Amino acid sequence: MRSFVAVEITEQEIIDKIRNIQDELKIKAKPVNSKNMHFTLQFLGDITESTSKNIQKALQTVSFEPFELLLKGIGVFPKPELPRVVWIGTDEKGGKNLKDLAHMVNDVLSPLGFQSDKPFKPHLTIFRIKSKIGDITKDLERFRGIELGPQQITQFKLKKSILTSKGPTYSDLLEVNST
Repeated sequence: MRSFVAVEITEQEIIDKIRNIQDELKIKAKPVNSKNMHFTLQFLGDITESTSKNIQKALQTVSFEPFELLLKGIGVFPKPELPRVVWIGTDEKGGKNLKDLAHMVNDVLSPLGFQSDKPFKPHLTIFRIKSKIGDITKDLERFRGIELGPQQITQFKLKKSILTSKGPTYSDLLEVNST
């Protein structure tokens, strides 16, 4: 089963503001469904049922304090001239706390053979772009300094992903709550 570890966005006000950005940003891209919005702490790929059990045991050992994350700013990967992903960023302090949580997850999963392939960068994907759409620098300009509000982070989840023609369907395999 395809799986990943994530922090979900649950604050309805933030979700509504992101939906507004998705509606206002007139680009040829697929918006991420609001119920699927999350920060991926670690992508695990396809795993077996027994590996899932080992991952769940390892993740239950992660202990973290709740923290607040301010969602702010907009960006793209890899660059505005050739975008593949449009994302929302975080404030520095909340982003550091999210990075620390991603490192803790990586540390407990590393002995099981799971290693992040790139450094963690806190970002919330709001659009996926499949084909070339050209430079969107001007489209993003009016959202540059946007602040969407705070999200309290009190848990992370091991998620299962099933890819369908209508987009991915996620389900929870495990919730780990803060201390």
